[in-house]
Amino acid sequence: MKLQAAIAQRIINLLNQSQMTQYALCKKIVIPQSSLKRILDGSTKDIKMTTVAKIADAFDLTLEEFYADPLFSKSKLEID
Repeated sequence: MKLQAAIAQRIINLLNQSQMTQYALCKKIVIPQSSLKRILDGSTKDIKMTTVAKIADAFDLTLEEFYADPLFSKSKLEID
């Protein structure tokens, strides 16, 4: 799995776990819904670390906690 896809899947999982909508997340972190949609559908190839940090913070996670998920295990990631 590519890093971008792992980040998107992690966000989807967090949304589901917290029962938060994409709209609510966008309002909380003040980004356009279209930006989040592009991250989640994979059309954004380079996700800014500041955006990931805002998303993590919206779920009360540190960046370390955000990335501490099996999705990001070295054996599963394809980084190019």
